[in-house]
Amino acid sequence: QVQFVESGGGLVQPGGSLRLSCAPSGRLRSIYHMGWYRQAPGKQRELVADITSGGVTTYRDSVKGRFTISRDIPENTVYLQMNSLKLEDTAVYYCKPLSWDDWGQGTQVTVSA
Repeated sequence: QVQFVESGGGLVQPGGSLRLSCAPSGRLRSIYHMGWYRQAPGKQRELVADITSGGVTTYRDSVKGRFTISRDIPENTVYLQMNSLKLEDTAVYYCKPLSWDDWGQGTQVTVSA
């Protein structure tokens, strides 16, 4: 069964940047409406940004102007460019098609001075 695998997380200072990647573990025939989610300690998982198969993007208010979601159609890979990171962006970040139920391992993003 194909899964999406997240990578690119790490430790960064406030104001810094990270670029997350989300790639399928195998070949997929379809282009999905994809979402980046995050879950901070003690909080519910939330949708951060999503991108439709046609490239229309939507962002959570708290990340607008700082995060950019994009995709590479031939590689079926989705990216999340995160700039001006804040302490409250610390979380495990996940990506998956909005229509899928299963979650991957996620990638940890820690913003700390």
